[in-house]
Parts: sequence; structure tokens; C-alpha cells
Amino acid sequence: MPVYAYKGYNAAGKEVSGSRDAENPRAIKVLLRKEGVFITELAEKRSGKKNAKGEAKASRFDLSFLTERVSPQELAVATRQLATLVHAGIPLVESLAALVDQVENPALKGIWADVRQRVNEGAGFGDALSAHPRAFTNLYISMVRAGETSGALEVVLERLADFTESQSELRSKLIGTMIYPIIMIIMASGVTGFLFVFVVPKISRIFESQKVALPLPTQALMAMSNFTKDYWLLIVPTIFLGIFLLRRYIKSAKGKPKWDQFLLRAPIFGPLVRMVAIARFSKTLSTLTSSGVPLLTAFDIVKAVVQNTVLMKVIENARESVKEGDSIAAPLKRSGEFPPIVTHMISVGEKSGQLEGMLNNIARSYDVQVNARLQAMTSMLEPLLVVFMGVIVGFIVLAIILPMLQLSSFAG
Repeated sequence: MPVYAYKGYNAAGKEVSGSRDAENPRAIKVLLRKEGVFITELAEKRSGKKNAKGEAKASRFDLSFLTERVSPQELAVATRQLATLVHAGIPLVESLAALVDQVENPALKGIWADVRQRVNEGAGFGDALSAHPRAFTNLYISMVRAGETSGALEVVLERLADFTESQSELRSKLIGTMIYPIIMIIMASGVTGFLFVFVVPKISRIFESQKVALPLPTQALMAMSNFTKDYWLLIVPTIFLGIFLLRRYIKSAKGKPKWDQFLLRAPIFGPLVRMVAIARFSKTLSTLTSSGVPLLTAFDIVKAVVQNTVLMKVIENARESVKEGDSIAAPLKRSGEFPPIVTHMISVGEKSGQLEGMLNNIARSYDVQVNARLQAMTSMLEPLLVVFMGVIVGFIVLAIILPMLQLSSFAG
């Protein structure tokens, strides 16, 4: 059945947009007119050409990621609003309709409108969400399905809102911590490049015209300046090519495990990467199990959330051990990748029947440690960057002043 994108106005005169599937344009006009929507624009979404059997072939250049890309912050806010509406006793379809009116992002509005339409036509909520995999993760969909099955959808939505907000907050903190040093490094590189290409060559010509022996720092500065000026057309593409090749290697089947292993063992960032991964593992597993998701299914979802192949392998081994009747803590402890305090708390939780609570305690503890580590790194990076830039500027100034002092002594 074809899918049509539309724009129009509702009965209140408010502009609306979205997408619906219908047999033909006339059918979707009739459907929307019943809902009080007056269409101004209507176009069929084409996924690609059709083969000989009339089946739609996937387009070679799939641009759906541009229309379904939703930020974690927006999804967290929408999830909280939906949880509030459902908890207030409003039926799901009406809650989704209210959410569509509330959301401002056109992409997210269209997604929720499509989800509402599918639910209104009899599809399960989780099945409707699964039609938009770029917007909703497997974790999100699995928790909603578990809530539908157990009859506790409002509780699951509240937990999912809490989880989404905490993950969004952590992501924002990580990005915020890295923005400052990245901007400083870019600015320092730009200023240094400008000096090497435009300023230092002019000063170098003055020194060379005096025909005097130049100090070693000045010779080094002039050599770096000449190299940058002569080969900058080669240097810039080489840098971008190196970044591209590195990213490609990191994403490859051979390179990603080595890169993930390096991240866990890195002197400064390694402990932070491990803390974030363990916090995600604990929080996600606790949320899934408390929402009624089977343990083995929860392990499959948690494995994807961790996003580190080394830890993913450990979690996969733990899943197989649990499948064979073993405990969760034992394989995690044998791997050596999880701190002893974590495996001990999980073991205690399993024996006492309070696994969810223990996992929550681990997640809270590591969230606090991550925040403290991020603050410490931010406090440490700022003076280090200032010192780094000071060394570069000091070297340039020293390389320029030394020959000037030498020339003035000769003149004297």
C-alpha cells in the first residue's frame, strides 16, 4: 500500500503535516477529511523502482535517515509527555493524538502521527514503533511491547521516560565536555597555520637579508613555515584522508575490536569509557527486567546498548552462561572487564532476589562517578590547553625575538 505525505490545516486552522498509507489519493483525502484535516499538498512517497513482479526495490540512495533522525533530547521530552498522558488515564490513541499536536519537530510529528494511525487501525503500539527503526531503538520498542503484554504500559512508559532522559543527559554532558577542547584545538591550529603561512615568511625574509647566523629555534620555525607554505595543499587533504581511513578502520570488523580495546585501556579516557559502559549496562538491564522483558532478550538489547565489542563479547558469554543455568555475576567476573565491586553487587542481588535494585544502585553510583570524572577532566583540560597554546606562542615569539636581539647586539 503506498504512503502519502501531506500538508494541510485542521479544524482549528493550525497547520499540520504527516504521512499516511492508503490505497489511492482519494482514499487518504476522505480519511483526513473525516478527521477534520483539509489537505493543501499531497505527494506519494516513493521508496524506489519496481521490479518485474511489481515489488518495490530499495532505492540505492536511501535518504530516510534525513527525515527520521530525531535527537535523544526531543525523544526524551516526547516520551515523558506520552507517559504523563497515559498515566492520567487517557486512551492510547487520544494520548498519541495529543502528543502529535504538542510536538514541534516536523520529523518527529510525522513519526508520531504515523504511529497513531497504525495503532488506530489495530496494530500494537510496539509494532507501530518498529516501523520507524531510525527513531526508536530496539530497547525502546522491546520495553513498550513488554508493557503491552503485561498490561502495565503506563509504568513502562514512565520508566522509559526516566531512562531516555538520563541517557540524553549523559550524552549532553559528554558532548559538552568535548566541545571546549575541540574548539580550542581548532582555533590553535588555525592561528598557528596563519602565522606559518602569512606572518613568519615575511619576518624570515628580513632575517635572511641580514645574512647572519640564525639561532636554532628560528631555523626550526622557518623550516616549519616553509614546509607549511609549500605543501599546505598536500597537508590538508592528507589530514582529512587520514581521518577518513581511521574512521573506516575503526568501523571495520578487524579494526573495531582493537579500537574498543584501546579505548578501555587508554590512560585518561579509558576509565571514563568503562564507567559509561557499565552505567549503561546496569541501568538498561535493570529497566528491562523490571519492565517484564525476559532476561535472555534483555541481554541481547543490553549488548547493543553498550556499543563496545570487548564488553559485548563478555555480555554474550554471560548470556550463554545464564542460558545454561549459570549466574550472571560469574562470567562477568571471569572476564576481568567488570570491576570486582560490580560483580560482587550483582552476585548479592541474584542471591537475595534484589537484582534490579542492585543494578540500579550500580547505575547511580557510576553516574555519579562519571559526572565527577567529567568535571575533573574539564578542570584539567582547560589549564593543559592554555599551557599548550602558551608553549606554541612562546616558541614563535622566542624564535622571532632571538635574532632581533642578535642583530641589535651587532648594531651596538
